[in-house]
Amino acid sequence: MVVSVMFTLVVPIIPDLPRLLSASPDDASWAITATLLASAVFTPVSGRLGDMYGKRRMIVISLSVMIAGSLICSLSSLLPVVVFGRALQGCAVGVIPLGISIMRDLLPPERLGSAMALMSATLGAGGAAGLPLGAFVAQYADWHMLFLVSAAMGATGLVLTLTIVPGSPVRSGGRFDVLGAAGLSAGLLCLLLPISKGGSWGWTSPLTLGLFAAAAVILLVWGFVQLRIADPLVDLRTTVRRQVLLTNLASIAFGFAMFATGLVFPQVLQAPAASGYGLELSLLQAGLCMAVGGGMMIVLSPVSARLTAARGPKVTLMCGGLLTVAGYTCAVFLMDEVWHLVLAATVVSSGAGLGYAAMPASIMGSVPASETAAANGLNSLMRSIGTASASAVISAVLAAHSMPLGSAVLPTRGGLELALLIAVCAGVVGVLLAAFLPRRPGPGARAPAAARMTVSREP
Repeated sequence: MVVSVMFTLVVPIIPDLPRLLSASPDDASWAITATLLASAVFTPVSGRLGDMYGKRRMIVISLSVMIAGSLICSLSSLLPVVVFGRALQGCAVGVIPLGISIMRDLLPPERLGSAMALMSATLGAGGAAGLPLGAFVAQYADWHMLFLVSAAMGATGLVLTLTIVPGSPVRSGGRFDVLGAAGLSAGLLCLLLPISKGGSWGWTSPLTLGLFAAAAVILLVWGFVQLRIADPLVDLRTTVRRQVLLTNLASIAFGFAMFATGLVFPQVLQAPAASGYGLELSLLQAGLCMAVGGGMMIVLSPVSARLTAARGPKVTLMCGGLLTVAGYTCAVFLMDEVWHLVLAATVVSSGAGLGYAAMPASIMGSVPASETAAANGLNSLMRSIGTASASAVISAVLAAHSMPLGSAVLPTRGGLELALLIAVCAGVVGVLLAAFLPRRPGPGARAPAAARMTVSREP
């Protein structure tokens, strides 16, 4: 919950970042891009380290780094300092797959499904809660307070982890693949950087195309090496199993579809009526409208657990995708009243809640217990790639279908509808991928035996 709130707390001040940081819009956007890149690089690495040296230990380290990053941002208005702090904040995203993996190690099978569903629901619920909270703080206090709130929440999570969460006894052992971590980090940076900045750099610019080409080469070489070493950072033989591979691909589609909610709906809710579609809500009011969907994800978590236990993660994932498609389709035709968008956002969030809960259940039914944190970390990375792609594609669509309104430039209604249709397509792709998943038992199923696993009590 803390990690999700941390990500969305800054959303209300994104339009004002150039002024707040005394930088150009392109330079100020690094305060957002840095968090994305750091989370993508650190999540799979922290998962592997958690499997080897202790998941609870890595959660404590990740939250400590997030608190440090939040404090750094709260004390400065200089762009390089804020970008550095935001990068440190992004390192906390690995907490989510690490926490789910601890649950698998410690909870009895009959409780695992509901626990994973509830924790997965906090991904959306925390994000939805962060919007109105961030809007409230930004409206009534100095913007640095946003980062103090983030630091305070991180400290609370850290104290609770140290005092309540037990250490997992399951360890994989082995040596950490430093070169593999460096190669994956370089490949992800070369992939995600042009996805995030391609709109401002130009999608056909030499820099953008060169980074995409470098990513392809680096990741291919990295994969070739990973298949030939004894202790790889990521066990690619496990990731190409049908269950794991299709779940990860579906995660990209779900990440894309879910992120479109935050890109389209708030613009409609806040735009002036003169735009022809705007509902003229304040930032805080729009955030409260979006928070309804996040609350629904929490409410539906027991439903997701029961459905997964009864029918398997495949069915749950497909139901989530169908709800997401239904919500966006509804929004295409119903966008004229506040309740229209609240309904659509709630349906989309409900679908995302089912899908997010089913993904770790699907992954953990196919990987050894000693590799769950790394496997869940990779799945989280796939969602991040989906959200980064959604940000790039939908932002480009809205920029191409824009109109001047006074001193502002707003997307046209047609551009917003096209963005929603793209999200519908992403949801359909997610459903189709889930349809090819094999039928598997629920999250309490026994995974394949680990090739090597040690058991020791973590302090």
